Amino acid sequence: MVRERGHLRQEDMALLTRLSQPFLSMLESGQRRLTNIDRIIELLDGLDAPAELTGPMLLPAQLAPALPLQAVS
Repeated sequence: MVRERGHLRQEDMALLTRLSQPFLSMLESGQRRLTNIDRIIELLDGLDAPAELTGPMLLPAQLAPALPLQAVS
């Protein structure tokens, strides 16, 4: 939807996000899912998604809120 509304080709998205055009094609067709956090970050960063929409994953480390640590027993 983002690609279509932005009038972008899959090749354009590939350049912006550093994800391959065949991978983007498989995402759009439902053949693949975007589950790898590093790829999700690449996609959001390439689209200049605002941090308020993405949560702390795209904020620089010094600005990101500290996540509470839990003890593992």
